[in-house]
Amino acid sequence: MGGHAPAAGGLAKASLRYVEQTGATAVQVYVSNPRGWAVTDGDPGQDAAFLDGCGERGVAAYVHAALLVNLGSPTEATVERSVASLEHALRRGKAIGARGVVFHAGSAVDAAHAGKALGVVRAVLRPLLDRAVLEGWPPLLVEPSAGGGRSLASRVEHLEAYLAAVDHHPHLGVCFDTCHAWAAGHDLAAPGGMTATLDALLRATGPGRLRLIHANDSKDACGSTRDRHESLGKGTIGAAAFAELARHPVAAGVPLIVETPSGELSADHAADIALLRAGLR
Repeated sequence: MGGHAPAAGGLAKASLRYVEQTGATAVQVYVSNPRGWAVTDGDPGQDAAFLDGCGERGVAAYVHAALLVNLGSPTEATVERSVASLEHALRRGKAIGARGVVFHAGSAVDAAHAGKALGVVRAVLRPLLDRAVLEGWPPLLVEPSAGGGRSLASRVEHLEAYLAAVDHHPHLGVCFDTCHAWAAGHDLAAPGGMTATLDALLRATGPGRLRLIHANDSKDACGSTRDRHESLGKGTIGAAAFAELARHPVAAGVPLIVETPSGELSADHAADIALLRAGLR
């Protein structure tokens, strides 16, 4: 269990300090500007220090790809940039020992493209997954969105068609975000709601496909399609749902990452991580 760590000032320097301050045993980082297409090669010294530091501490590392990535876009240039951005994240992920690279499922954007979008995903994602295997890059982890905007996957049931589009490629895993699922209409706050949602995810994806969980509370109502995270137990989902999440069999052995807002990042995330750990007791 851990959280999304800062990288400003040096990937290893910032993120390993975060690990020590929060007691995290998992960490997620950006390796490029999350809101732009520009990429850098990174600092080999920081990469090596991060890899060694995580190894020494037994920390599982993940990369979150740029938020602009949309493999199903009707705009060819966006698709091309998305593929290039994912290739960069995968190369950097290998360099720092990441166990997976998270990317958003994307959107068809407009009605005219809705019937074609998964075909576009297939055309670009299938060869990228094949290349990732050959290059020894980490798996890609598709993350359903909060809904709205002709999303290609928001509710967990949508993952069945998304995975089928790439022939259930073994190098494509799933990242489940609780705030996104809540925003997409899964009532996680109802007694048994988290369990029912994870059961539905298992039916849609099959066993072993869930590789990472983003544990985030929400500022908004169920079904709002709004992706606004809140600290665990302080939002509209509530603490009980996260205890239910931590105990569900499909989550066994799956790292949990908090992406909750914070004033003092390490202190706030430490409290969220402690709440998740308490749910296992």
